[in-house]
Amino acid sequence: MSKIKKGDTVQIMKGKDRGKKGKVVAVFPKEYRALVEGLNLAKKHKRQTRQDQQGGILQIEAPISINNLALFCRTCSRPVRAGFSILQDKTKARICKICKEAI
Repeated sequence: MSKIKKGDTVQIMKGKDRGKKGKVVAVFPKEYRALVEGLNLAKKHKRQTRQDQQGGILQIEAPISINNLALFCRTCSRPVRAGFSILQDKTKARICKICKEAI
């Protein structure tokens, strides 16, 4: 079970977008990277391939290392570390290490 999943709200801890929050769009576990909505933008130069298709410089979201992300807890309103807990019905759930609430 991964500590960061698709749909989580995360805060960037290192890099040019430090301190900004965003929603995880995709997670790439083999590369240990995640794609965060609207953050870590990179410029891509695109050539015009057909007459009707426009080229130019596009800004796309680039994957960022999961090591540079922290899960954002809604109850604590701060970036936290995630832990795991086994619930009464024998299922595993992610919990906030500070407030012990399920994420």
